[in-house]
Amino acid sequence: MKPGHLPVLLEEVLQYLDVRAGQTVVDATLGLAGHSSEIARKLGGTGRLIAFDRDPEAMERAKEKLDALRQELGDAMPQLELHNREFSEAGSLLQPGTIDGILADFGVSSMQLGEAHRGFSFQAELDGPLDMRMNTQTGITAEQVVNQFGEKDLANLIYEFGEEGRSRRIARAIVRARPITSTAQLAKVISAAAPAMKSDRLHPATLTFQALRIRVNDELGEIESLLGCAHSLLKKGGRLVCISFHSLEDRLVKDALRDGARDKKYEVLTRKPVTATEAEMERNPRARSAKLRAAIKMGEGVVFNDPYPRRLPRF
Repeated sequence: MKPGHLPVLLEEVLQYLDVRAGQTVVDATLGLAGHSSEIARKLGGTGRLIAFDRDPEAMERAKEKLDALRQELGDAMPQLELHNREFSEAGSLLQPGTIDGILADFGVSSMQLGEAHRGFSFQAELDGPLDMRMNTQTGITAEQVVNQFGEKDLANLIYEFGEEGRSRRIARAIVRARPITSTAQLAKVISAAAPAMKSDRLHPATLTFQALRIRVNDELGEIESLLGCAHSLLKKGGRLVCISFHSLEDRLVKDALRDGARDKKYEVLTRKPVTATEAEMERNPRARSAKLRAAIKMGEGVVFNDPYPRRLPRF
């Protein structure tokens, strides 16, 4: 796998999913199949791997990788079931109580960020159309949001989904600069309206681009839907592992697991979010903001012996 296409927190994902031969595991965010490839190795020929990704380009590349893995593993390759659909549809497509593990990595893939025509990046060398849709065949584009939303609505969106304190100033500048049709043009407008300070670690456009991407893809709604159905899909003793990359995502996961623990539906495996080691962050800078949380579905007859007692929650 090329540098930049490395799956984040891979060892930790395998540890907390506790994948075993013959199980059924869902990868809700297939991406380039980095996590799924290693999960498949552990499932073996008697296992079943179900994966979702709404991005047609990502799905095609993942299929190529998994086809190559099938050639390598032969009869030791698990049964594959690939869905080029939103992971929020898992609840209606899968049978309740049949899943041993669910993985969801909510980050944008390096492929999406690194290809100009997708419109996700504010980097000047990746100037492209303002699209930002994970599924380019449907839905509203970032260009439509930028050019059609009213100033107040735009400011609220940037503040709520980007947690950007300068949202009003940025929205005002965007409205004045319309029409805006490219990522580089938008990044330039934002940088002029809210220039970086010496202490800033982020590019001035980072949070606004995040807000637009979340709105275009209904990312938080998707996460809420998955968290809402995960418990019913899991078998007793099944595991849920989620990786978040910003506070809005992490808050949804944390709250869902906390509420599940309170209602005795889940035992939370991560007292605090698990983060990347220094070695991984050096190898894969994308892992710096990753936070992993995990839980096990409890129920009558489930005996839970936590191999990592120091990580048990204390809410």
